[in-house]
Amino acid sequence: MDRSEWFGASAKVAAYAAASTLLWGCAASQPAANEVEVEATAQAAPTAAPEASWVSDRVGKSKARMEASEAGKLVWASIEAHGGLQRWFSGGPLGFRFTYEPQDGKGVRDSYQIVDTWSSKARHKLPSDETKEFGWDGKRAWATAPDEELGIKPRFWSLTPYYFVGVPFVFGDEGVNLKVEGEETFEGKVYDLVRVTFSEGTGDAPDDFYVLYLDRDTRRVGGVRYVVSYPGFFPEGGHSPEKFMKYDGAQEVDGVVLPETFRTFKWTDDAPGELVTKASMTQVSFEPETLAEWFEAPEGARIIDGL
Repeated sequence: MDRSEWFGASAKVAAYAAASTLLWGCAASQPAANEVEVEATAQAAPTAAPEASWVSDRVGKSKARMEASEAGKLVWASIEAHGGLQRWFSGGPLGFRFTYEPQDGKGVRDSYQIVDTWSSKARHKLPSDETKEFGWDGKRAWATAPDEELGIKPRFWSLTPYYFVGVPFVFGDEGVNLKVEGEETFEGKVYDLVRVTFSEGTGDAPDDFYVLYLDRDTRRVGGVRYVVSYPGFFPEGGHSPEKFMKYDGAQEVDGVVLPETFRTFKWTDDAPGELVTKASMTQVSFEPETLAEWFEAPEGARIIDGL
């Protein structure tokens, strides 16, 4: 199954199951289900795309919350410069391939993924072996192969690429705290800086922080400094050394502007140091027909408890 077939299956897998249930009772007196009946059932199956009224309500609340502070106004302007929160949520789940390549050649991570931007659920497939999948259904992680074969911890990596490619949109959520941090020049461009922290109880790693770099001319995201405090890696507390991820390029998908590539540097002596990782975001599309149950663990998958 190639990428297009896998993405298409997300909109069909539950539809045909529902259609067979609907038609089973009338099989004796009716011919086999025709395409019209199956299509009608597919349309009736719940998709992950949110209702328009839900989107408008959430966007309105986010705007009011963010425009109450100078830092929030900067981030809101960036969200608008990237296409706006209304478009971001209205597009439905986001499909893309994220390839993360450490420069030492170790621990390359590469997967196709569909992410529900509305409720933060995800399903990944390894392009090197389509039988190996993993994801997050909103409450628990799952995988069809051991962590060693996947090369990741499913609960951690299910939403990690999305959270980086989804900047600045993801910083419009509740539980996000913003503070103006000054300015900085990198590679000849001036950036306004906003520190991002999280309220207690927000996600798996509320001790994470980011420093968001906003291009003073375009208002678009130029990069982020960040740490990782995921308790699965740091059970006694603390976090990784700070790094700086530079966002490069721009690709527009249904009116939403997203980066193309990412360069990650060690943060040393208050400046970017050694280049440690390159990453890319390719084959990007919004997938509004994705069914809600696409994010549930498939039959036979391993359910992952804990971090």
